Amino acid sequence: MNNLIKKVFIVVAFCGVSLCSFAAEIKPYVSEDALPNMLNFYPAPPDTLSPQFMYDMSQYMWGKGMRADSARAALAVAQAVTDIEEMAKMFSEPFGMEISAQKTPAIMNLLKRGVTTLKQVGKRPKNHYMRRRPYDRFNEPSLTPGDEEALRHNGSYPSGHTIRAWAMTLLLVEVNPAAQDALLKYGYEWGQSRVIVGVHWQSDVDASKVIISGAFASLHSNEAFLTDMRKARDEFKKLSAAKNGKKAK
Repeated sequence: MNNLIKKVFIVVAFCGVSLCSFAAEIKPYVSEDALPNMLNFYPAPPDTLSPQFMYDMSQYMWGKGMRADSARAALAVAQAVTDIEEMAKMFSEPFGMEISAQKTPAIMNLLKRGVTTLKQVGKRPKNHYMRRRPYDRFNEPSLTPGDEEALRHNGSYPSGHTIRAWAMTLLLVEVNPAAQDALLKYGYEWGQSRVIVGVHWQSDVDASKVIISGAFASLHSNEAFLTDMRKARDEFKKLSAAKNGKKAK
């Protein structure tokens, strides 16, 4: 009898965990098939004998040189995250307001669903090209050694970290257009951090920003996204007004 009770408890606990995981799953606004397919409109990564690859090489050397700047190197390592809440926390400064699930739930919901939607554009090209990463090609250490083994089995082109960061940048610019310069600068730096760390070529980073900029328009034909964007902008206006002692219009 005791064994039966234990088995039932285990099954119930497992189902509870599964339900929680299911409930916590982030639903994209649109499917991958509704987004632009990079393979149909953007060039393949540069051939190793091309002038474009020579630029990639020079940028790899630039990135290694930037590691001598301890503050910039530390930022590059800090930006080697993919968790949306962690990223949002880091974007809070250029955004001009703390972004968190507790303080800005509407903005956080927009970011989670928006980034989850847009990051889908990198899946097909990554699997198709399976480009080798610079640290691996040159058998040199990166600034994130703990990630190296996993990244060897993940295509370099385009940059997934840059895709996430540029998606978050564009979403936040739409919420707070007054902060667009600071946000775009920070999003740009996030991409360059991948070159500095040594896990991406410059062309990986550049491609990511182009395909996300192209895919971003697809969100604006989705009613759920437009509703969430309005909620996020209203939340921002109210919090900004409260901060400045004014009433939101």
